[in-house]
This record gives sequence, C-alpha cells and structure tokens, in this order.
Amino acid sequence: MTNPAPNKGLHIALWVVQILVAGSFMLGGAFRGFAPMEVLAEKIPWVAAVPAWVTRLSGISEVFGALGLILPSATRIKPMLTPIAACCLMVVMVLAAGLHVSRAEYLFIGVNVMYIALLSFIAWGRFKKAPIAPR
Repeated sequence: MTNPAPNKGLHIALWVVQILVAGSFMLGGAFRGFAPMEVLAEKIPWVAAVPAWVTRLSGISEVFGALGLILPSATRIKPMLTPIAACCLMVVMVLAAGLHVSRAEYLFIGVNVMYIALLSFIAWGRFKKAPIAPR
C-alpha cells in the first residue's frame, strides 16, 4: 500500500506557519543576537539576570533555527532539516520556559507554549504528513 499524497491544505497551512514562526524567530533572535546589551536590558527584563553570552546564544540560535524552518524546504536541499530545526527551536523554547519559571515570570510561559505547539505542528507535518521531497 502506498502513502496517499499529502493534503494540499495541510501543505499550505504548514508553509504559512513555517513562514510566520520563522519571521518571528528571525526578528526576535536578531534583536537579542546583535542589539547592544544596554538596549536589550531596557526592553527585556531577564537579560540583566543572565550572562551576555546566554542572551547572544539564544538570539543567534533562533536566527539559525528560523533559517532552518524555511531554507531546506524552499530549496529542497536536505528538506529533512526543516522538522529538525523545528525540534531544535522547541528545545530553545523549553529552556526559555524554564528561565521564566525560575524568575517567576509566569505570564511569558504562555508564549513559549504557543511556540512549542506551532513548532510541534511543523515537525509533525514535515516529518510525517506532508514531507517535502529532496531534489
């Protein structure tokens, strides 16, 4: 028995979520990865509580994760990297939630949970239901 073709609506929904989530991670990650630490400390409460390298590493990780959500699938060069990038970003979000719990910033955890849900959808869809074939 062969696998049926993926639902076109699911494929479109996955692309929409990939683009929106990647854009969000790209903007936030670039800000934390490259903005001056003084500016970050004014805008993001937890930045002053962690070493600068943690802030930079989280930002740069999100930039690379965002690229991983789009480029492998768009170019069809190693498209299996897209769901792997989604899984890696889920790890980043779990770690971020842990930081927020440790600082009693419970309101921010909802954002982490939302991203985990969206990234889970991408990983599930691109691993199982609508994978993109390599060139």
